[in-house]
Amino acid sequence: MKLFKRGFLVLAIFSLLAMLLTGCGAKQQAGENNEQSEQAEKVFVNIATGGTAGVYYPLGGAMAEILNKNIDGVNATAQSTGASVANINMLKDGSVQMAFVQNDIAYYAANGTEMFKDQKVEGLKGLATLYPETIQIVTLDKTGINSIADLKGKRVAVGAAGSGTEANARQILNASDITYDDITVQYLSFAEAASNLKDGNVDAAFVTAGFPTAAIQDIAAQHNVVLLPVPGDVADKLMQDYSFYTKVTIPAGTYPKQDSDVEAVSVMSMLAVTDAMDEQLAYNIAKAIYSNLDALKAAHSVGAMITKEKAQEGMSIPLHPGAEKFFNE
Repeated sequence: MKLFKRGFLVLAIFSLLAMLLTGCGAKQQAGENNEQSEQAEKVFVNIATGGTAGVYYPLGGAMAEILNKNIDGVNATAQSTGASVANINMLKDGSVQMAFVQNDIAYYAANGTEMFKDQKVEGLKGLATLYPETIQIVTLDKTGINSIADLKGKRVAVGAAGSGTEANARQILNASDITYDDITVQYLSFAEAASNLKDGNVDAAFVTAGFPTAAIQDIAAQHNVVLLPVPGDVADKLMQDYSFYTKVTIPAGTYPKQDSDVEAVSVMSMLAVTDAMDEQLAYNIAKAIYSNLDALKAAHSVGAMITKEKAQEGMSIPLHPGAEKFFNE
């Protein structure tokens, strides 16, 4: 009898343990299912920016934070990249969902020209244009160069080969009736151009960037710099051929001893996506960003130039339907 009772007790204990284990397993399975469900509901928005020392990166970080705080189910992150051309390619392969690019680079990609010749990128859409990146034509006072026309016969740094700056330089020169045959072309980056200007190895350089630009400030610390204007008629001609250019004024005092305003043209930084993005998501992103512009101002000084009213200036590719819906409200 004792043996029977003892066997019954052991059996009862095993039964209880089995029930507990089954319950734990069920709870674990339910937890895993809930976790998988939550992951399935998350919408990941990877934002391609630029180098960590540039403007795109801090703005991208601020935008990611805005999206995470204001759009349910969105998990946004900003990542450092090689900027415009690299970002277009990342949009193309789907590794990012949103990207900072220059509007001229977006135009080339969408139309298969310049560095994207015979490599047209289908489905590119614009979300918004942000702020101007000005083409600055810089020389030194001692060269005696005062206009674009004076560049004939001179050594001119036009940007790195295949870069957006190089395309800008060529297009502005052509609009001024100057070809590369009329100058000695030097394919140099911003830093290289600055160094060569200071050393007297080049006479002028094209720089595409928001102003004031560090490379030009570096030159101005040791030399009297001169910014060459892009006259209104040249700008008009340029804008007839390329819709992505806009007129801009570089204010007096932007650089040391710059006593007067300088007429210039700029391309625009912009946000690009693809037609793979859901219309409602694109709408929500545009609304979140333009409802929280103070966060962009806090992230970088150029944030003050980003406004809803100017969000379509210089748009070089078709707007995403979701963004179009937002801006037409």
